[in-house]
Amino acid sequence: MANPRGGGGGGARHHLPLRPRRLLRSPISRCAVLLAASAALLLVLSLRQEPNEQLWGSDGYGSHACVTPTSRYMAPKGSERYMTVRSNGGLNQMRTGICDMVAVARLVNATLVIPQLDKRSFWQDTSTFKDIFNEPRFIKALEGDVSIVNDLPQSLQSVPRARKHFTSWSGASYYEEVKQLWKDHKKLLERLRSRGKFIALHLRYEKDMLAFTGCTYGLSESEADELRIMREKTSHWKLKDINSTEQRSGGNCPLTPEEVGIFLRAMGYPESTWIYLAAGEIYGGDKYISKLRSYFPNLVSKEVLATKEELGKFNDHASQVAALDYIVSVESDVFIPSHSGNMARAVEGHRRFLGHRKTVTPDRRGLVELFDLLQKGELMEGPKFSSLVTEMHKNRQGAPRKRYGSLPGSKGRARLRTEESFYENPFPECICLNGKH
Repeated sequence: MANPRGGGGGGARHHLPLRPRRLLRSPISRCAVLLAASAALLLVLSLRQEPNEQLWGSDGYGSHACVTPTSRYMAPKGSERYMTVRSNGGLNQMRTGICDMVAVARLVNATLVIPQLDKRSFWQDTSTFKDIFNEPRFIKALEGDVSIVNDLPQSLQSVPRARKHFTSWSGASYYEEVKQLWKDHKKLLERLRSRGKFIALHLRYEKDMLAFTGCTYGLSESEADELRIMREKTSHWKLKDINSTEQRSGGNCPLTPEEVGIFLRAMGYPESTWIYLAAGEIYGGDKYISKLRSYFPNLVSKEVLATKEELGKFNDHASQVAALDYIVSVESDVFIPSHSGNMARAVEGHRRFLGHRKTVTPDRRGLVELFDLLQKGELMEGPKFSSLVTEMHKNRQGAPRKRYGSLPGSKGRARLRTEESFYENPFPECICLNGKH
């Protein structure tokens, strides 16, 4: 690349094939990238957790964010290099790509141009960077780490740019530090809080999710065929022939709405619990979601909490709608994902950074074994079943732990794929524990 340098990204799957923890060797540098993400989201409400309780609370385990840079961390140097970025995919994929590019700009000492968001992919969303993120805060928060401008200088507008198509291999996403109130914007959290404590349930039971994973348990034959056809017609989904039974027994399928209801009741949450549904359009609609509602009638979504007029401004802006779900999920009393996808990982990491807020991650593989015993009549719902479920999840509620490394024997991209992302768990680089812990 010749000076003035330019860079870009494009194509169906944009992500840098490097993780920020690989790019930035210094833990403080990684935390700086984290703070960049932290300042980016526009619509955020900061609320304190209630005292520790068995089902709802978390005392933070004595942890707190620690991101103060050392004296050796230098401000960016002046540069004639410019890096332009096109970040595509859904909200969490775009956020990951943007964070990666911040790290790259720092490494190559380039000035980063405010990223362009994808408008042509599956989402067909015309949102710009400033529609979703707080652009001035993004620039200000990173001024000690990387130079950022709104656009290329006029003299470089027509200069040919070197281009690079980055292939995605990392499914992890990043999270933002909660700092800015959003009382003048959407009020979903305020309305939820008026009802008491609530669970944010990230229910991954959308059509594309089921088609991609090949999970058809509990569906009709015609529905399974519909999902298979969708998978076969989606060219960038490489795996076509999937055994649904093996997927489910291996813990690779999202829990069904009914399974979620059984799980939450076994964990001890009462029927009166308020649950916010952070999800897209549920496959099968009320046919399947009604099974969850039969366990927990106080099941609400943004469509219930907000008026048509309030949601109207988000029409055809899927990324902004996803941002609303993200905010509510981060600020909920308890966060529970039915599948470990991009958003679930991002929210989990964000909640860890904010004091290890209670996040219950279902052991899908273990639960499937119990659900099958229920179906066979070899086990009944009740105290014994509840005891098995709660014991299975006593260490899956967001307590501090170091990141998982790669699986033994894995190499190359396979090795990197099995590592836990820094943004999913920023401990220990950006989280400190009190002495007694």
